[in-house]
Amino acid sequence: MIKKLVFVLLLVTSTTTVQAQLLKDLDSLSFLESLKDVFLDRDINNYSLRVFTNYKVKRFRISNDDYVSRYVPNNKFGVGFGFASSKLLIDIAFNIKSKQKDVTHRFDMQGTTILGKKNYVNFYVQTYKGFNIKNNFDEPFVFRDDIKSKTIGFNMLHTIPDIEFSYSLLKAGLDGLDKKYYVTGGIGAFGFFDYFSADDDILDENSEDYFNEQAHIKRYNSLAVGILGGVLSVFKFTENITASCNMMPGLGVIYKHTTLNDDTLEPSSPMLFKLDYTFAVGYNAKAYYVSLIYGGGLYSTDLGHDNDYRFNLTKAKFAIGYKLGSRHRN
Repeated sequence: MIKKLVFVLLLVTSTTTVQAQLLKDLDSLSFLESLKDVFLDRDINNYSLRVFTNYKVKRFRISNDDYVSRYVPNNKFGVGFGFASSKLLIDIAFNIKSKQKDVTHRFDMQGTTILGKKNYVNFYVQTYKGFNIKNNFDEPFVFRDDIKSKTIGFNMLHTIPDIEFSYSLLKAGLDGLDKKYYVTGGIGAFGFFDYFSADDDILDENSEDYFNEQAHIKRYNSLAVGILGGVLSVFKFTENITASCNMMPGLGVIYKHTTLNDDTLEPSSPMLFKLDYTFAVGYNAKAYYVSLIYGGGLYSTDLGHDNDYRFNLTKAKFAIGYKLGSRHRN
């Protein structure tokens, strides 16, 4: 226990140091000046209106060496509209619910921004109620409306060179590329709170023969912090076509607590492994742009007693934008 506490303290200390460095670029400005610099774009040529369709989902799974129980929500697609500039992108989406009776009630917000010239930040807030339970051992799939999930987290990457261009500008329909490619990287920190629960048991009754007693979890919650590295890249293939690839692997320490029907457990392994990624491609014309983005995160940890837990965050978006300043251009 003492070794674990020392390890947690060291990691939290290093994470705090990284976060202080991430905010260093903003310290030289007043608070109001910082806000104006981050969010206000004074060039009308950088603004656009957009419509889009998107796909967002949080999945999670409990597994052992042989068997997997997967939890997948319904109504994963949405449509919406928004506006974008070089400083800010705001999209408002409406979740599409099919006529099927098994509906997942959800709130899913995922965003990305660049603070200053070196700080790449993304964040997510997700609450879900109602999951399909799927498996790899040929038992019938079922929908459980009593299963709930909540996840709140962030990633912060402080790059060594300045961020000259990123997929955040690509998805806002802005070009301005002077070179064929841009690559930057750095180090940073991440953290999250993750929770799931069920009325009785997260596993379906058909799963009893495939998992041990410690996998029959009624409630799980965890808190994690860690360090990460990352590479951000943008490539210009033709005059109008641009692509991007971002990768951020990380290692962290996690506190976990599980409640069974008649017992509680605190898994002894404090390690967490994660990988966040984004791929994007955009077509940029004089009056409009088209962008397609796919990304997500993989987070994995050990529950002890030969059981593992992993959750996946996935998002995709196809957007078409109209540039407000296009009618003023020659």
